[in-house]
Amino acid sequence: MEIPEEIEDWIESIGGMERIIGNLPDEKSLENRSRTYKALSDPIRLKILHLLSMHPLCVCLIKQAVGISDSKLSYHLSVLKSAELIKGVRKRNWIIYEITEKGLRYVD
Repeated sequence: MEIPEEIEDWIESIGGMERIIGNLPDEKSLENRSRTYKALSDPIRLKILHLLSMHPLCVCLIKQAVGISDSKLSYHLSVLKSAELIKGVRKRNWIIYEITEKGLRYVD
């Protein structure tokens, strides 16, 4: 395989392709990032993050604010939880959702 000389020189100067490949993030890290990016790719989930950045809320209030069905809300909350952007805390008969430190990094 022929590659441009300037790229070949750069690859040699840093220790070869093995070094480049060795500097890539591990699979688990890439999977975690992918899960986070997927969670952040939906406007409804971003709206939920913004809501929870103001104050922890119960499902009924989140539902009222975003205007979606219970099943859709449940799905979006599970995606956000899986990405560790929010967490649910049981308080008596309710689950109160709150944004995590990781989630706060993505709310401006």
